[in-house]
Amino acid sequence: MEEQVVAVVRIPEENRSLHEPDQVRDFLAGVGIDYERWWPSGELPPDASAEQILRAYAKQLDQLKAQGGYVTADVIDVGPETPGLDTMLAKFSVEHWHDEDEVRYIIAGRGLFHVHPQSGPVVAIEVEAGD
Repeated sequence: MEEQVVAVVRIPEENRSLHEPDQVRDFLAGVGIDYERWWPSGELPPDASAEQILRAYAKQLDQLKAQGGYVTADVIDVGPETPGLDTMLAKFSVEHWHDEDEVRYIIAGRGLFHVHPQSGPVVAIEVEAGD
């Protein structure tokens, strides 16, 4: 069975896109970004609560917390029907910096993140929840 593409990295400055999981992982590692795929410890219903999601990924989250020194994990649910979505998204339409690590995990749907590594061109990382 062929692995479903769940991440695409686009490098507009180089007119290049990466689709293969190993290429995506290697490229992102080269700019200081970890890319992993996780599977839940059991079935999650489509309407899973935040607590159910955190329990289903507890093993991976605990490992990540230990590695990165993180203290908490939370779940947000963002979709077209989210109240105030346009206002929330407007905060991210301007380039901004983070002094600390940020970890993102997509359970359902997709996310698009533009990242400007300290060395290298701006890249667009599109992540979609796979099976």
